[in-house]
Amino acid sequence: MSDHLSDVETLRKNARKHIDKGPITEAYGADRKRVIEVLNEALATELVCVLRYKRHYYMAEGIDSGPVAAEFLQHAGEEQVHADQIAARIVQLQGEPDFNPATLVARSHAEYVPGDSLVDMIREDLVAERVAIASYDEIAQWLGDKDITTRRLIESILAVEEEHADDLLTFLKHFGMKDALAE
Repeated sequence: MSDHLSDVETLRKNARKHIDKGPITEAYGADRKRVIEVLNEALATELVCVLRYKRHYYMAEGIDSGPVAAEFLQHAGEEQVHADQIAARIVQLQGEPDFNPATLVARSHAEYVPGDSLVDMIREDLVAERVAIASYDEIAQWLGDKDITTRRLIESILAVEEEHADDLLTFLKHFGMKDALAE
């Protein structure tokens, strides 16, 4: 065995120290309060995305709107799952998830843009996904090995956001929207 591993007795002794901190041990290397702040921003981002996708689902109209609306609804559900996962992690870190609607948009990395047409809605959702992708990539890099659990959570959410962006880009291409892509 490597010398950097603790012996069993040391692990047991350390586990009994600060038992009130639950999963947060001496090995936790991140600034817990700052991680909670960042996660609350991610939570706000996901909740804003849920609301935007839900609006787009209900407002989608036109002959080609059926598959797009269904995708909006699926994305809304997946963003809600992300919000729930982030809120649960905040609680694990002994923080409080911030669901305050009065400050939601200000804390969100993504904007809430209603969109005037089906193509506008798709474009705005793609922009929001790209914001989330860039943001979550930065968060994962920032966390590094200081909080592996949170990093893995963010990375798993990031993978889904990339799928969402790909879905939306496919729709824009389907509609032949080179102009929409260029804006």
